[in-house]
Amino acid sequence: MNRIDFLKKSFGFLGMAVVGPSLLGGSEAEACTVASTETAGPFPTINPASYVRNNIVGTRTGVPFTINISVKNVLSNCAAVAGLLVDIWHCDKDGNYSQYGGSTMQPTNYTTQDFLRGRQTTDANGLVSFTSIFPGWYQSRATHIHVHIYTASGTSLLISQIAFPESATSAVATVNAATAYGYTKGMSGYTYNASDNVFSDGTATEMGTITGSLTAGYVLSWDAFVSSTALATKSAAAETQFQIRQNFPNPASDLTRIPVVLRTPSEVQVTVVSMTGQQVLRQVLGTLSAGEKMIDLDVSALAAGSYVTTVKVANLSGTFTQSQLLLKN
Repeated sequence: MNRIDFLKKSFGFLGMAVVGPSLLGGSEAEACTVASTETAGPFPTINPASYVRNNIVGTRTGVPFTINISVKNVLSNCAAVAGLLVDIWHCDKDGNYSQYGGSTMQPTNYTTQDFLRGRQTTDANGLVSFTSIFPGWYQSRATHIHVHIYTASGTSLLISQIAFPESATSAVATVNAATAYGYTKGMSGYTYNASDNVFSDGTATEMGTITGSLTAGYVLSWDAFVSSTALATKSAAAETQFQIRQNFPNPASDLTRIPVVLRTPSEVQVTVVSMTGQQVLRQVLGTLSAGEKMIDLDVSALAAGSYVTTVKVANLSGTFTQSQLLLKN
């Protein structure tokens, strides 16, 4: 099965909602509208938890490219969401993916490489950032980036794809003409968004904004709007019961402190989860009185890296949680 056949079949059984006319020029994703769900494609990351990293370039060369994704919840007035896992992957300048190849779908064999794949956790502003190279393109597909967003516990919130502006002066046109940087295909035979099986129903919720130049590199920004009752509960109902502030110091080496304000007496516990979803620390504090509290966490035994800290309180109104990112050095 070639790429065209695979994508047509995937499109047929997954289905997508019509969100508006296709955009050929630059435009930010439609404000506070859930991003269209798309196929993960024929080349999803194998064991994505193994690729927690900011720089995903690997062995590839090309025009420098920074990818900034902000995750926001439409059920919380589009507030940013911290502590979510964001996986991305895309092809190299020649249209090839790592972890796959040696087949009709992709003749070049890159099964032993893992370039242009990565995972990051959203910060307090709901933001993740990746260092990469500008993607190329391949037959039947416009330039794109795959995105999969999960909760810290691994619940899938969104599988989507980021579209690129395609005007004659766009970064896509400029980069693909840049033979000095190794881009040799140009735009001859390119599949534009309007003809792409994934984007042909519209890109209003998936269009990224691109700034920069060949010499300085390009930066893509995209707001990923998700819809989650659980996240809304955390940011709305939970905050009526208690508030947490960012732990300090952060990054921490030994002891870190989490400021907490309880509205009413509550049972309190804290858990720390790794980026692979493994609980690495749990602290039960019992019932605490209302008011300002300071929770001390000993993180000296944890390996350096990023973690999600969750404070859970239980009282007569129910059980509530809030999470934030903890950095260990």
